Amino acid sequence: MVAKLLKAEEKLVQLYSFSSLFGGGRSTGFGLIYDSLEAMKKFEPRFRLKRAGIEDGKKKRSRKQWKDQKKKIKRTWGTGKRETARAAKKAAAS
Repeated sequence: MVAKLLKAEEKLVQLYSFSSLFGGGRSTGFGLIYDSLEAMKKFEPRFRLKRAGIEDGKKKRSRKQWKDQKKKIKRTWGTGKRETARAAKKAAAS
């Protein structure tokens, strides 16, 4: 609705931080309209880009997988420790 009123692309409009007053009927918030998608990606926080569906989030390992890997690194001795840590980083990246 805001994009139509201001004749802007829907993708380039970011609305956030809304709060309603007691009794309802009216809300206040903030909005930003960007000139281009590149400008939006440069200035907008990553969590709002994810929320808008513009940027995908990184795939995280589960908490259990992360803790198991951490334990394995702690138990390993010597040069094997380095190799285990590298394998953990590689697994997290993919």
